[in-house]
Amino acid sequence: MAAVFFGFFACFVLSLGTDEVLHLLKVYPPWSQPISDPGLNLLALSYRIVYTVVGGYITARLAPRNPMRHVLVLGFIGLAISVAGVIATSGMNLGPRWYPIALAITALPCVWLGGVLYRK
Repeated sequence: MAAVFFGFFACFVLSLGTDEVLHLLKVYPPWSQPISDPGLNLLALSYRIVYTVVGGYITARLAPRNPMRHVLVLGFIGLAISVAGVIATSGMNLGPRWYPIALAITALPCVWLGGVLYRK
């Protein structure tokens, strides 16, 4: 399961690292303020999709056997965390409602794509 951990870790670090850079460059508002601009949420979703595909690729690459099984485990972990985020932020004014829902919807397809790219 180390492969799953490293795929998750890569996605997590890349996402938060990019967030931090965009906050420092003042593209995003300060951390204490929600990102209410749909364009900025689309930007965040875009790079998170790419990083999730990368996480799936890394997981497949590092899996000792059954790479797609490891990739699907990562995908279901991402889906569970995303659904928890949708539920936890329900009713909060943290930005467009579609953003956390889109993260949940894209979790499995993106890691799967990363696994497929590795197999090719």
